[in-house]
Amino acid sequence: MKKVKLCASITNTDIKAVKEVEPLVDLFEVRIDIIGEGWVEVARQLKKPWIACNRMVEEGGKWDGNEARRIERLLQATELGATIVDIEYNAKNVDNIIRFIRKRATCLLSFHDFQKTPSLDTLKQIVQSELKAGADICKVVTTSKDFEDNLTVLKLITEFPKTRILSFAMGEYGLMSRIMAPMVGADFTYGAVRKGSESAPGQLPITEMLKFYEILTA
Repeated sequence: MKKVKLCASITNTDIKAVKEVEPLVDLFEVRIDIIGEGWVEVARQLKKPWIACNRMVEEGGKWDGNEARRIERLLQATELGATIVDIEYNAKNVDNIIRFIRKRATCLLSFHDFQKTPSLDTLKQIVQSELKAGADICKVVTTSKDFEDNLTVLKLITEFPKTRILSFAMGEYGLMSRIMAPMVGADFTYGAVRKGSESAPGQLPITEMLKFYEILTA
């Protein structure tokens, strides 16, 4: 089994907590929209690769300001060292944004469904559309309504063995998909820096995720 890659999602300016988890993870996600003004200082102190994410409200984020400024922040992040930029598949002028990002960093194109987990065929079409648009990494996140939704998002990963892909289900029932995703081929999976600083429903702290992996690989 390949090594599980973990990404810690940073949602505040608690540098001490970030430094404590840094040795345990492969990369970070800097949630510009959630951190707010202090995000630049946080980013400057990271010693591991990091993803810049400035999620708009419509996609579950906190950014409710000007769209042009939102994209400016993401491009500013590449100047500060972001190696990956997360942009929503449904963003305005996404084709132009992707071209800008790919000149500077790896483009992670993300899709979110906050109501349900669509059928496997629908999710496959979304990944194919993301690839066609120019995604370097495809991200598909759904909402779990039952245990079977875990199987759908995990199956999606196995359908694209040569693609850098992230797929899991949010919410209480989606826990298994978050843990198992990298074990079936996902590029990595996300965890919280610590309990109470989650960036999405159902996200586990990195330390708890590592306990699961110790059991699963024992």
